[in-house]
Amino acid sequence: MKIDDNVKLFLAIASFMMALAVAIGAFGAHGLKAIVEPSMLATYNTGVEYHFYNTLGLFVISFIIYLKPNCKKLILSAWLVLIGTLIFSFSLYFLVVLNMPFLGAITPIGGTLLIIAWLLTSYSIYKN
Repeated sequence: MKIDDNVKLFLAIASFMMALAVAIGAFGAHGLKAIVEPSMLATYNTGVEYHFYNTLGLFVISFIIYLKPNCKKLILSAWLVLIGTLIFSFSLYFLVVLNMPFLGAITPIGGTLLIIAWLLTSYSIYKN
């Protein structure tokens, strides 16, 4: 069976995002541990955790898109997970690494997009 282009795209993105999460997590564990306060390291690790969890979720959505290739809401969900993860996690990474506390105000935007994405995924699975 031919794999839909959207499935290929999101599986490739999720694979790249997972590699990035491992690299960023390793940087935090080995490079930042000695130079930032424990509370800031905890903030950084929150970004890594959400990065990992939502990247795994992106894999799941990719497989659901494989089963339901014509569901545009699922494709939108995948994009929202990607964008939400990037905003949420990277705002925390930059907040810690660049010492830019104002970036903490951007983090909830990413979280809100993630909530919307997962609610839309749930709705799409149930209704379609």
